[in-house]
Amino acid sequence: MENDNVKFKNEFKKRLYSWVIRLIKFIDLLPKDSVGNVMGKQLLRSGTSILANYVEANSASSKKDFINFFTYSLKSANESKVWLTLLRDVNKGDKQEIEWLLKELIEIANILASSILTLKGKK
Repeated sequence: MENDNVKFKNEFKKRLYSWVIRLIKFIDLLPKDSVGNVMGKQLLRSGTSILANYVEANSASSKKDFINFFTYSLKSANESKVWLTLLRDVNKGDKQEIEWLLKELIEIANILASSILTLKGKK
């Protein structure tokens, strides 16, 4: 039986993976105009980077490396919030989907930020 920490990490990774899959599907449905293309590409980069850096953290060679990858993941989450908010505010993409993606992303970012503080001993 896995301990609570391992269980949480596995569930969080699945949650993050599911969010990225849903984000990719959202981006694929954006209008094929200049705004949709440019912001979609930026969002694709930053959104997938959240997961990539989280996964990379799990094979980090030191605690410092681990914290750095979590920090990169959080920075990518913050960037993704900007792109999603801009898309919402210029009426590009499905509003309900953007709201769900933003809400979930805020929760993901909060978990990452809390983890970073805990790892740095500031919580």
